[in-house]
Amino acid sequence: MMKKAACLLAGSVAALALFAGTAVAHVTVWPKEANPGAYEKFTVRVPSEAEDTPTVKVEVRIPEEVNISRVEPKPGWTYTLTRDAEDKVTGIAWTAEGQGLLATEFAEFNVSGKIADDAEALIWEAHQYYGDGSVVAWAGPSDSDLPASVTTIVPSENAGGYDEREGSLSLTLSIVAVVLGALSLAISLRKGRPAKTS
Repeated sequence: MMKKAACLLAGSVAALALFAGTAVAHVTVWPKEANPGAYEKFTVRVPSEAEDTPTVKVEVRIPEEVNISRVEPKPGWTYTLTRDAEDKVTGIAWTAEGQGLLATEFAEFNVSGKIADDAEALIWEAHQYYGDGSVVAWAGPSDSDLPASVTTIVPSENAGGYDEREGSLSLTLSIVAVVLGALSLAISLRKGRPAKTS
């Protein structure tokens, strides 16, 4: 019994040593704020903390409030999509083709999609797989040692994300500015032209 307890204690200590500091360097999804109803690019940032074994796979559960439509290819990594009965993407797993991420390395994986109009917060649960077979589940509350990443949904004027509607408005305003500038230049040139003499 004592031997078994000692083994369990040793295993716990080893796990703590392996992932010391992971509460700071954990899997996160950016941006941290976004608009309801917006089309957004999400970046999954994956640091590798273990000194003696690389990160070889990361799996992210897509929040119900996000409809993923595109995945950016990542050299050296393959990805697989999990879909529900309605063909909606519910999860993405990226797997290293080579040795994966070493202790001092990180990688970013980009996806894009639309946020639901009634979304309030996006909770991104992730599982980080290491070469030695260990798995870290970043799926806890914000005050836990292994928190899930959260994107807060805020009113459009306060968020730092990209909204296609805002992009269209900016383009329209730019075109109007160019037209007004050209018109102003034409008027100035016409006024400066010397009068004809008979």
